[in-house]
Amino acid sequence: MAIQIFVACALLSVGSDFSPPGCGWEDLFNGKDLSGWWGAGTEDPASWQALDPKDLAAKKAESLSDIRAHWRVEDGVLVNDGQGLYLTSDRNLGDFELELEYRTVAGADSGVYLRGYPQVQIWDTTKAGGKWGIGADKGSGGLWNNPEGSPGRDPIFYADHDFGEWNHLRVRMVGERVSVWLNNQLVVDHAQMDNYFRRAEPLVRQGPIQLQTHGGEIRWRHIRVREIDSEEANRILWEHGREGFETIFNGRDLTGWQGAIDGYEVVDHAIQCRPGHGGTLFTEREYGDFVVRLEFMLPPGGNNGLAIRYPGMGDPAYSGMCELQVLDNTHPRYANLDPRQYHGSVYGQVAAHRGYLRPAGEWNFQEVTVRGSRIRVELNGTTILDADIEEVRDFMYEAKKFAGRARRRGFFGFAGHGDPVRFRCIQIKTLDDQPDGVPSDSDGEGS
Repeated sequence: MAIQIFVACALLSVGSDFSPPGCGWEDLFNGKDLSGWWGAGTEDPASWQALDPKDLAAKKAESLSDIRAHWRVEDGVLVNDGQGLYLTSDRNLGDFELELEYRTVAGADSGVYLRGYPQVQIWDTTKAGGKWGIGADKGSGGLWNNPEGSPGRDPIFYADHDFGEWNHLRVRMVGERVSVWLNNQLVVDHAQMDNYFRRAEPLVRQGPIQLQTHGGEIRWRHIRVREIDSEEANRILWEHGREGFETIFNGRDLTGWQGAIDGYEVVDHAIQCRPGHGGTLFTEREYGDFVVRLEFMLPPGGNNGLAIRYPGMGDPAYSGMCELQVLDNTHPRYANLDPRQYHGSVYGQVAAHRGYLRPAGEWNFQEVTVRGSRIRVELNGTTILDADIEEVRDFMYEAKKFAGRARRRGFFGFAGHGDPVRFRCIQIKTLDDQPDGVPSDSDGEGS
């Protein structure tokens, strides 16, 4: 029944400005007053979220006099005079869908901040507005604070209505992946939103909606949100970039796999490490450069790993290019690990960003791209690692222990450590044209 309801909601939302009532939607603005909102400017949400609760409460309270001076409610509509702090929701959101309508005036420049990050751009798109040189001619809806030339920075289509008309904005955010519909046209398609404040770091996992003010009156109405659960988030992540992938696990047995066959079993269409067993289970085929997509589920305290360019013998963390950790980061037994041992890390070499795993017992979506000596790990829509391991100079152990890290070809697999970690929906896309049968670097030296 839950799946049927989701499909019905999705179908009804296509081709109409507003999704139907129900389906998990909740009003973020009550249409009467400014309850549930405070004020903030363009400031790193990671910084104010790190404040002591008392200091954060004081910061919010101090902002309200500015908010009351520049924001008001008229006939169910939020009105801002173009000045002051940005209206900021008390509610923090992780994966979500947002809908609202806005109407602005000539010369205005505004936007919607997602989890506190700028921004889904709103322009005066006319030549008279004076901002064609920085992209206003392309229309509203783009992630304008992304690096120039990056996907999503400019909208795919010009979809703005004329001044004096209301524009309908719909935004969907899963991890750092953002899609934007403006007046029922898709203008940003699953683009990664950049961290404006800390370019080398991912976005915070949860944060507020902010309505930006920027020199001209803007009005907002019908503001509502719908939280996206992990099951739906995974479906969305699977829908994008599917071209060229080959399924390498049939969901029934371990056909196509070799190595520690006795250490694994198939449970509910997933490969599971047998409790108390393990070893490295790996593909019959070797890969050079590739992308692998899969889902995994960790039991409490679960520990496993992804074997990357494994030679078929030895410990993949050392004999292979690397082992990418698969680990329940929050379990007390792992409280004092080296940062290079937590989930998504290149074991013993490069630490991944933490805080993006779902709770133990839920399925996570992960995509790993291996190209040359560079590895990128995207977990639940957020990039938690992007590193060239040739540049690593600081190792958890002596460098010679990682003898295989220069390998450019090998098997893909799972490095079990006795915990019943599960993997399913395993797909690989090759990124090179090197045929099967080309010798692997079995001596650990790169080609």
